Amino acid sequence: MDKISVDEVKRRLDSGEPLVMVDARSAESWQESDVQIPNSIRIPPDETANFTAAIPRDATIITYCT
Repeated sequence: MDKISVDEVKRRLDSGEPLVMVDARSAESWQESDVQIPNSIRIPPDETANFTAAIPRDATIITYCT
């Protein structure tokens, strides 16, 4: 797994690269936030194994959390 910067994510999005954004914030952090990246997939970090089928495999997967 590699870390990438916000600027790199933006560059990739702007170039049209297919990306899957996975929101892996804790339930508490997610509920406290009023921001969600459009079209992101919400997967609680302690339930990742239950959601693997929901993650498309034909794009780069970017996971973000707090």
